[in-house]
Amino acid sequence: MMKGILVLCLGLLNLTLLGQSGFIEESLEKWENSKEYTIEVAEAMPEEAYDYKPTEDQMSFKEQLLHMMGNINWLSITYLPGESAGFDLKSTEYSKQEIIGMLRKTYEMAGKAIEKMDVEQLDEKVEFFAGPKTKRQIMTLLNDHSTHHRGQIIIYLRMKGINPPRYRGW
Repeated sequence: MMKGILVLCLGLLNLTLLGQSGFIEESLEKWENSKEYTIEVAEAMPEEAYDYKPTEDQMSFKEQLLHMMGNINWLSITYLPGESAGFDLKSTEYSKQEIIGMLRKTYEMAGKAIEKMDVEQLDEKVEFFAGPKTKRQIMTLLNDHSTHHRGQIIIYLRMKGINPPRYRGW
């Protein structure tokens, strides 16, 4: 009887770990699509409009991208096993092509941090300014924050009369 319960418990643990492993794989797929879509959006804006902002108190198109990269970098090195992308993200003296190269490298750095995650780490709690969060929640926040700011710059494209690239969500 006890042996049967132990086998059942081990089986359930394995199913749980397989499901969490699936979460990491799905997150990587989503992250890669997010990277490619964000780069397409960044490429759609002409370089002369990278300093465009709809109102004086908003971030420019370029500042939005730098802010996204700063958040990706911060979350990846603070809460995940990532390494800094190594850019000065406070400077805005970058060309469009430099920004796109930095975006690519920043997304790739975060993708490597996600790849390094073990399923056992997903439930680990970290101290976050919004209260304790699991590393799974931090991985979700990486996407949510990027999606939020990408949505803003898509509006910037539309305000400049540019049709954004076709959405890809998965």
